This record gives sequence, structure tokens and C-alpha cells, in this order.
Amino acid sequence: MKEKATSFDIAYMAGVSQSTVSRALRDSPQVNKETREKVQAIARQLNYKVDKNASNLRKQRSSTLALLLFEDPTTDESLINPFFLSMLGSITRACAKSGQDLLVSFQQLSDDWHADYEDSKKADGIILLGYGDYVDYEEKLAKLLAQQTHFVCWGADVLGHPEFTIRSNNWQGGYLAGEHLINTGHRNFAFIGNASEGSPEFSARYQGFIDALVKAGIDATQIPHFDAISTESAGDLATEQLLVSKQAVDAIFCASDLIAIGVIRCLKRRGIRVPEEIAVMGFDDIPAASFASPGLSTIQQDTSKAGELLVNNLLKLINNQPITDTLIEPKLVIRQSCGAAVGDSDAN
Repeated sequence: MKEKATSFDIAYMAGVSQSTVSRALRDSPQVNKETREKVQAIARQLNYKVDKNASNLRKQRSSTLALLLFEDPTTDESLINPFFLSMLGSITRACAKSGQDLLVSFQQLSDDWHADYEDSKKADGIILLGYGDYVDYEEKLAKLLAQQTHFVCWGADVLGHPEFTIRSNNWQGGYLAGEHLINTGHRNFAFIGNASEGSPEFSARYQGFIDALVKAGIDATQIPHFDAISTESAGDLATEQLLVSKQAVDAIFCASDLIAIGVIRCLKRRGIRVPEEIAVMGFDDIPAASFASPGLSTIQQDTSKAGELLVNNLLKLINNQPITDTLIEPKLVIRQSCGAAVGDSDAN
């Protein structure tokens, strides 16, 4: 007796994924017309019939959310930006509180890796942390939108759907950093970190910083800017370039704490005292910031609230409920690397 055809047989003959076959047989507009017609023709040829019971089963919820991390360069083998480690704990607690299981994995670069999590019912929705170059990553987000996958992410706005993104007010954080450095008497500044379209969060921090300086009457066109990805080694290298340039600097604002820690390492190696000769300000308030020597002044992002919002907003999307709360306000944390202005106090 001839075995009954399956959707995998159709996928093989059509040269598409099984999830694409499922969507094409539902006449989904997410699949282009030519592919839909091809898949449907093969299904008729094989006398394929949709299993209604299986279809109904697939529509049931898994009560599982997928957390997909972008692989970042790190000094250890974790490949996880330490900023996301505390957020991971918050997400785990929020899932447990909501009765959801959490599936944690790294993001893959195959064409359908995002959508397949939901299509295969591994998870009801996806939380994305990290993205590398955002210009390249936007294509992945566009595919998620086209395939109507339930997802939320941390960081830069999803084009046309800001409700899908939980983010810190990066501009405000940069402004707080600039304001504090001005209030502590500094007048010769530098910025270290990428501030391009590919790094929209860093760019917003840079713009907030520059706006604070401009408001204080400082000529922003004279502020040296050295690119660096979010690693200690990149911060160290950028600082060497800054010192070689011989530009007068008494304060450096860094786009992340990891960069700032590398900056301090380089300054100490070159015999430059922090903060007496050059003050250093970071951004994130990762645990290592408080253990740095000297302790790193920084802009704190509330990772606890971020984790809760990521989970709660994803569940709202899954249940077709409106989302209103997506922006988290940052907080200035004063430690030894900058010194304190009048009225400031150590936040720890």
C-alpha cells in the first residue's frame, strides 16, 4: 500500500521549507503567489489532504517562549554580552511568574531561523537580545513582520512597530553623562564607541552627550570620536589612538561599560591617573563596573524592568492585547572614575 503523502514530501518537491508549505496550503499572503500555486499544484498531484486534527493541534499554545541571544565577542567562551546576563535572570523570573517555560538558544543565520521557532510550535513567541550591525539585522526583523511572527526585542526600534521594542532612553542617558561631566568641571571631551546607522543605540547615546555639551556652550565639532565595538580590547585600542592623536582630553564618555573598562586599562598602562587627569564615564552598569579600579561611573539601564517588559509585552502580542509601556528611563550612577559634582552621591 502506498504511503500517504506528507507536507515534507511537498516541501522536497517544491524546494521550500515545510513551514512555507504549511503557509502556502493555508493560502497565506506571507508566501508569494508563484510559490503558493506551485505548492498547491504539487499537493493536488500527490492527493495530499490537510489533517484537520493535526492542524487544530498546531494552533494550540506551547506555553513556551524562546529567548534567542546574538553571539558577541567576549573574553570567555560564553559569547554573551555581560549586559544581557542580568536581563536573562529577569526574563527567567518573569516567565516563571507567568507560567511560561523558557527556551534559550543562540540566533542562527539561516533564512527562516526566526519564524521556524513559532511555525514548528517550539515556542509561542520570540525574545531577541542583541543584533550586531543593525543595518544587516533589519532584514531579519522585516521577515519576522512579514511572517507575522510574535516577537519582541531589546534595543533599536523595529521600523514602523516601536511597540515591538523594549529600549532604554539612550539619548537621555547620553545627556545625563555629558551633563555630569560638565558639572564636575571638565571641558575637553572625547567619545569612544560606534555612532553609525549600524549602531543606533550607541548613536543615540552619542547624540544625547553632544546635545548636553552644546547646551553648555561647548563646540561639539571639536569633540574627537573614535569608533569601538563593545569590548574591552576595542576600548583599549581606541584609547591608544586617542592618546597618539595628542588631542587635549580631560574626560571620555564611552558607549558601553566594556569599552570604558578597556579605556581605563589603557590609561593606567600609560601612567595616566583616573579621574585626576582623565575622567571616564561608561554606559550600562554591568556588574564589573562596580569592581573596576577605580569604580566606573556609568549610566544604569534597568535590566530587571527590561526583562519583565520583554516577557509581558510578548504575551500581550500573542494574546492580541495593546502595548503601551516600552521605554525605560536610565539612571546616573556615580563612582570614582569621574568624581562627584555638587549634590551627587554614590548610587551604590
